[in-house]
Amino acid sequence: MRYVAEGIHLLLKVLVIIGAVLAVLPLLFLLSGAFMGETELDQLLFSGADGGAGYAAWHMIPLYPTFQNIVELLFDTPEYYVLFWNSVKIVGVVIAGQLVFAVPAAWGLSRSGSRWAKLIFGLYMFCMILPFQVTMLSQYIVLNRLNMINTHWAIILPLMFSTFPIFIMYSAFEQVPDSVVEAARLDGAGRFRIFIYMAVPIAKRGIIAAVILGFLEYWNVVEQPVVFLKDKYLWPLSVYLPNVTEGCAGRAFTFALFSCVPPLIVFYVGRGILAEGISIGSAED
Repeated sequence: MRYVAEGIHLLLKVLVIIGAVLAVLPLLFLLSGAFMGETELDQLLFSGADGGAGYAAWHMIPLYPTFQNIVELLFDTPEYYVLFWNSVKIVGVVIAGQLVFAVPAAWGLSRSGSRWAKLIFGLYMFCMILPFQVTMLSQYIVLNRLNMINTHWAIILPLMFSTFPIFIMYSAFEQVPDSVVEAARLDGAGRFRIFIYMAVPIAKRGIIAAVILGFLEYWNVVEQPVVFLKDKYLWPLSVYLPNVTEGCAGRAFTFALFSCVPPLIVFYVGRGILAEGISIGSAED
């Protein structure tokens, strides 16, 4: 049995390594493609398709490395900065709105022992598992009646009231001991002071984890902008890429690579808090 267990453990290690390599490969493709010249990229991506075999070739190390694609993106592509600002604006307003609405909602649902609160939380969880395709038509009708179609508010408003951060924060607020709340009430603290000065500091890791997960999700949002935004100048970075055709493949690789930088930085900086925050709900009182 010991050898079987060791064999299974070794197999799991191999599978994890293979999975990690497959996960990193797309980023390596972007990195190498960003430093390739257009002539080299055209030979790799399009010569095979036109030459009869129908397959694109690739090598990880550029034969003639160049910074031309990066220079053109940063200094000769003004739409990049417009789309970058669109992403920053959408993500920033959504997360700020969730801190205003989701944090108090999660605290109230976690502290209320009534059946109505449990029912509301159950409805929230049901809404969380519904894919966007199910609610797309109803959202479009509501947003159209509010004259928000083709504005950033069509993306911001539904995401601001997303149920997922409430789920994460709810678990975090459940870790606030009842004895601490009762002691604060005996000392004369009101509900607002208990919430601001006691509940939020205790649950801050769960709140930060929800913010990090929200940033990663909303920075990469695709379906809502495609459905609700008609003008391309309103699009975020996640849905805009130059067409990968001959002569502009290098800019497409560079655009995609630069789009990955903010979420990678946020994940790297907050990875410790993220791991603690999403596991807090399984901690024992």
